[in-house]
Amino acid sequence: MVLSLSVSVTLPKKVVEKLEASGLSVIDAIFLALGGELDPNTIAEAKLDLAEKYLEEAKKYIAKGDAVRASEKLYKVVEECVKALTEVLRVGEAVEAKSKGRWFTWLLGSAARSVAERLEEPKVVEAWAIAYDVHVWGFHEAKYSADKTAWG
Repeated sequence: MVLSLSVSVTLPKKVVEKLEASGLSVIDAIFLALGGELDPNTIAEAKLDLAEKYLEEAKKYIAKGDAVRASEKLYKVVEECVKALTEVLRVGEAVEAKSKGRWFTWLLGSAARSVAERLEEPKVVEAWAIAYDVHVWGFHEAKYSADKTAWG
């Protein structure tokens, strides 16, 4: 039997924005604060829960025609999945991200490649490439419509 507990925490918007501006999600900041107190499977499970949350949010934004927000959430889905896989597979990029105190986009791309190699599954790199494309052109540049964002 698996027991799952979810807790909602309210943080000031400025704190969340500051974390995100530094390249950290709230959950990443918590994991960094806890140091090595959590096992990789617990971290991975939390990241997958977060990915599922982002996926549901993305679906809602697509239904509303909000391509920018949908793009942001779809990118986050893949980002959290890559991070989860790096924890479970214990690839070097996870260690490097912890030592640097955050994940960088280039490090996530490298991690996707390491995970793909370890699993012998090139679709991991393909998923990362599509997520990055949607992140740049759908979120940052706001050039994709909701149907282009949801493609695939």
